[in-house]
Amino acid sequence: MGSYLLFELTARGEKVRALIRPGKDPSPIQKLFQSLNAVPEQYSLIEWVEGDITDQYSLLAALENVDKVHHCAALISFDPRKRKEMMHVNIEGTANVVNACLQRKVEKLCHVSSIASLGRTEQGGIIDESARWKTSRRNSGYAVSKYGSEREVWRGIEEGLNAVIVNPSVILGASNQQKATNRLFHSIEKMVPFYTEGVNGYVDVRDVAKSMVLLMDSPVSGERYVLNSENLSLHKLFSLAAELLNKRPPFILLNRPLLSLAWRLEWIRSRLTGSSPIITRENVRSAQAKSYYSAEKFIRQFNYKFIPVRNSLEDALVMMGKIDGKL
Repeated sequence: MGSYLLFELTARGEKVRALIRPGKDPSPIQKLFQSLNAVPEQYSLIEWVEGDITDQYSLLAALENVDKVHHCAALISFDPRKRKEMMHVNIEGTANVVNACLQRKVEKLCHVSSIASLGRTEQGGIIDESARWKTSRRNSGYAVSKYGSEREVWRGIEEGLNAVIVNPSVILGASNQQKATNRLFHSIEKMVPFYTEGVNGYVDVRDVAKSMVLLMDSPVSGERYVLNSENLSLHKLFSLAAELLNKRPPFILLNRPLLSLAWRLEWIRSRLTGSSPIITRENVRSAQAKSYYSAEKFIRQFNYKFIPVRNSLEDALVMMGKIDGKL
C-alpha cells in the first residue's frame, strides 16, 4: 500500500518524506516505480528517514516541517503468538502517530484502517461506514488491533486533529513481497485445487492510493470511508485468476469440519516444530465468513469508479511477468 501511495504522490510532483525502519531496504519500491513506468526523477522526490511508529521521538523528528501525513504502517498476522506485538504496533504505534501529528500541528492525517475494524450486520447484510463494532470472541486479533488503532485517530480528532480514515477491503496489486495477491497467484499456478465458501470485498491498491490523495486534497475531516470495488466469493476470485493464468480453477470445497480439523492439526505441528502455523483458527473463520461491503458513500461523494477485480488481477499478473499484456 505504501509503495503505491508513494508512486501516486510523486507522480503529482509531491515531495514526500517516507519513514523506513532501520536496516530495511527501500530498493523494492524503486523497482516498483520502474514497473509502473515512473519518470527517472520521480523516485528522487522521496526523502527516506529512519524511524519507527513505536518510537515517538523518531516520529517527532520525521514530522518536522511536514504538512500532511499518510499513516499506512501496520502489522498483519493471524498467528496467536504475534497478537501482543500486533496490538503494540497497530494501536500504540497509531497513538504515537496521532500524538506526533498533534504536537507538530500537521494540517491533516489520513489513516489506513481496514474493513476488519467495521462492525457486522445481522444475517449477512451490507456493511458500510454505519456498521457498529461488536465485541466478540470471534473477532480476529488483527480486527481488534485495527479497531483499537481507529479509536486512537478518533481520539485525535476530538483533540483537534484534522483527520480522515479509509477502510479498504482486501487489497489487490502486484508486489515484490509475499503479500495476499502474490500468494493467491502462487496457489493458482501450483494448481491448488481447494477453495472455501467465503465471500469478501476486494479493491485495487491503485484505487486506495488515489482515494487517499483525493481525501487529503478535500476539506473532508472526521469521516471514514469504505473502499471496495466488488464482493466476490473466494471460488469466483480464484477462478478469475485461474482463467487469466490458463489454469484449472479450484474444484474441491473445504467444508467446516475439514477446516476445523486442518487448523487443529496445524496447531499441533507448529507447537512441535516451533514454526509459525500455516493455518490458524482465525484464518479458517475468515475464509468461511460471507461479508459484503459497500463503498457507495465514497463513490457518491467523489463520483469515483473503482477498477473491476478482473482488471486488477490481470494488471498485477502483467506486472509480475506471469502473463503478457500492457498496463
